[in-house]
Amino acid sequence: MGPRYPGLSRGSGNLRDLDGFTVYHLFDVASVWRMKRLAATFMEPYLVSVVEEPLPDPLPDQVLVKTLMSAISPGTELLVYRGQWPLDLPVDETIPALSGKFSYPVKYGYSCVGKVVDIGSNVSTKWLNRLVFSFNPHESHFVASVDSVIPMPETLSSEEAAFLPNMETAVSFLMDGRPRIGEFVVVFGQGVVGLLTTGLLSLFPLGRLITLDSFAGRREKSCVFGAALSLDPQAADTVSTLKDLLHWDGAFRGSDLTYELSGNPAALDPAITITGFAGRIVVGSWYGEKRASVSLGGRFHRSRIRIISSQVSTLEPDVTGLWTKQRRLDLAMQMLQQVPVTKLITHRFPISQVADAYSTLDQRAEEAVQVMLTYD
Repeated sequence: MGPRYPGLSRGSGNLRDLDGFTVYHLFDVASVWRMKRLAATFMEPYLVSVVEEPLPDPLPDQVLVKTLMSAISPGTELLVYRGQWPLDLPVDETIPALSGKFSYPVKYGYSCVGKVVDIGSNVSTKWLNRLVFSFNPHESHFVASVDSVIPMPETLSSEEAAFLPNMETAVSFLMDGRPRIGEFVVVFGQGVVGLLTTGLLSLFPLGRLITLDSFAGRREKSCVFGAALSLDPQAADTVSTLKDLLHWDGAFRGSDLTYELSGNPAALDPAITITGFAGRIVVGSWYGEKRASVSLGGRFHRSRIRIISSQVSTLEPDVTGLWTKQRRLDLAMQMLQQVPVTKLITHRFPISQVADAYSTLDQRAEEAVQVMLTYD
């Protein structure tokens, strides 16, 4: 028995033999046969377009995924949107879909959730219709090796699953900062990752958890996510207020642990100012080509303050004896069910309106926290 449809051949991933019977994936035969996908593409700074391009059939060890939801990571992706990506830095050496040297036009993004609608000839049929996550750019459909997609538990919705990369980042921040019982912790920046970090920190028995952000809406969300108080870093009395809040034993002692997650290099100086003796400052922000001018001649030198670089692509060497990236990813999936992540979604745009999505993040940051792209 041969293929019933022109252009459809055995081994293409569109039909399989099961127990002697030829099975056609009729639910997607027509679309796979002639389908093109829509891909969000950064053409140049401040110009992102939807590009139609051919969709390849899955190879024997690949799956075809129809995207349901993808999350825009405002910190990193706005660097691409604004043309602030360092040109000597690869797009991402740890994600196959983002390998290669950075140049426009470029597809970028790393938080896609969808359903498997077709499989290669070597892939088990158990993968069909599974909800999966992939570190893939914003595309309506994509093919990926079965080893590179992550099956999502039935307890997670597609919207919750789209927060996986940022939750993994927040988990890595806590692993690098190592909060201890009773400590005073301050978090600069309450964007998506900052709020997720606050949500995780609130699960610890800390002495005090204080956050800062320039936008009132984010400060409100920060208190919902567990901060005892959230301050405006641009207010004239903020540093003095923080110093009052970080008193004990009759004197200013400073924070034990400070996170700089604002994406603004200017936040480093006040972070040093309010951090106590032998305190830790975890810098999770990535500034791209923005330069940081930091005063290291005062309290920093005499206070033995440690500045820790934290980046999710790797694990701290001290923990690699027992921890792997997969173990950390599994923990992040668990945390998605303990922190109310969908409360961070402020906007949803169909992929056809991707330009409006990035413009909203760029121009209306006071309103936008997590922007989602949807796919019909």
